Amino acid sequence: MGAALLVGALAGAVTGVGGAALLNDDHAQTIAQGAPSPSDNGARLNTQPVAAPATDGSTESAAAAALPSVVKIYASGAQGSGSGSGIILTSGGEILTNNHVVELTAGGGKLAVSFNDGTTAKATILGRDPLTDLAVIKADGVSGLTPAAIGDSDSLAVGQQLIALGAPYGLESTVTTGIVSALNRPVTTQGEAAGDPATIFPAVQTDAAINPGNSGGPLINLSGQVIGIDSAIKTTSSGDGSQSGSIGLGFAIPISDALPIVEELRNGETPTHARIGVTVGDATDEVGLPDGALVGQVDTGSAADQAGLRKGQVITKVDDHVIDNGDSLVATVRSYRPGDTVRLTVTSSTADGTSTGPAKTVPLTLGSDTD
Repeated sequence: MGAALLVGALAGAVTGVGGAALLNDDHAQTIAQGAPSPSDNGARLNTQPVAAPATDGSTESAAAAALPSVVKIYASGAQGSGSGSGIILTSGGEILTNNHVVELTAGGGKLAVSFNDGTTAKATILGRDPLTDLAVIKADGVSGLTPAAIGDSDSLAVGQQLIALGAPYGLESTVTTGIVSALNRPVTTQGEAAGDPATIFPAVQTDAAINPGNSGGPLINLSGQVIGIDSAIKTTSSGDGSQSGSIGLGFAIPISDALPIVEELRNGETPTHARIGVTVGDATDEVGLPDGALVGQVDTGSAADQAGLRKGQVITKVDDHVIDNGDSLVATVRSYRPGDTVRLTVTSSTADGTSTGPAKTVPLTLGSDTD
């Protein structure tokens, strides 16, 4: 998986919100845990992959199929203003975006949406989840919109062609192309609002150009199906403190991981996240290279406690996912749901955090951060 990348929010087209997040080089120790509103006419979102309009497998046809489902979002609040992107979920105006695009307005502010046909509408927040950097908003007084076709991010392969859509720097209906550069890349973003937790997710990494203002927009396959939500980028320093653009390191939240949270947000429910119930650091091998997540505190009664995990053990795998460090454990756990059963590969460690000893497999049923 490699070391997780620490990110901070990046301003959108004006100031304050709406960009893909900016990646720094720091590395942080992490913890493996994490107002009712009516949804669109009570309709349940189809969380299964949905067939896109017929395409010929070209960038042109995929973009043409998906662009009617992409919006530009304007947000303003006491702390600033800016713009981002969003994905139409329902014909009645429910839209998926990033939490960091809309969080400025959560305490009072203005939210508006611009559609692909040039029309605009005011919008309100249905629900948001800082832990996963997801939010669902509702455009007011609209109907007959074109919902996005939803794909399956679990079926992605490295090297597969992808398309990013959105409004970078406020430029609506922008289309860029690239490939899947890596899967399950642990990425950490820092929330803009005071007290917001860090978001750590197993990202789809792409070299498609993603810039400030792309946040919340879709990453699609050549069938025109959404397979990710653009969320973060790695940039080089501009030297004067200003924001710089894409250098080919973009990161998206996998759509298959996002959909259960999206459904909870649509229904006005408190989002739930899988939790092991430990604090973790980074283990190293005999030459000092990353070699797993070092277990610190084990919460009494947690899933980890019930599975027999103890302080000083090192987690090196979750099912078949290799765990290099603490953040990669958190990101991997976030890709599961509470109640899922996983197999942890666990070793012991020395006093300085070096992994050692024979590995063993520990079955564990994941808890919830609402337990």
